[in-house]
Amino acid sequence: MAVKIRLQRKGRKQAPFYHIVVADSRSPRDGRFIEKIGTYNPLTRPATIDIDRDAAFNWVMNGAQPTDTARAILRFKGVYYRKHLALGVAKGALTQEDADKRYQAWVEAKESRIAARAAKTAEEKAAFYAMISGQPKPKAAPAPAVVEPEAEVAEEVAEAAEEVVEAVVETAEEAAVEAAETDTEQA
Repeated sequence: MAVKIRLQRKGRKQAPFYHIVVADSRSPRDGRFIEKIGTYNPLTRPATIDIDRDAAFNWVMNGAQPTDTARAILRFKGVYYRKHLALGVAKGALTQEDADKRYQAWVEAKESRIAARAAKTAEEKAAFYAMISGQPKPKAAPAPAVVEPEAEVAEEVAEAAEEVVEAVVETAEEAAVEAAETDTEQA
């Protein structure tokens, strides 16, 4: 009889929730199982995984084959790291006490990172709810009217253009007067 560690789907449509179970490989996905060793909720941020690490470790050491997703969950929760350390103890590379210390240190570090991620997600969620709460944003005070350097330059250019236009108009008037005088003298 081949034993598998796999996910058993629960929850409603579009909202999956899984039990992590040890089952005979011939039984249906959501059918009979030998032992339930945990739960997995992929809809939370970060995903919520509750697993009995000792039971999972015993099943893995006794030859239960996890599915790909179950293997990823077991690796994430440190079951495969514990197996790695147990094989090192069996070979004589380290002592059981040293392996237990390493495993506990790894679990504590991993749990602290998960807790930090959960706290960050809670802060982001609170900030989002505050943003959409319906409270109007405070209005900023109007900025004082300051003439910008570009506006000053534009005014100077406009004044210079007016002077040039006036000079051209005066020159044209003088030319018209001179032309009229020369016409009267010739006549």
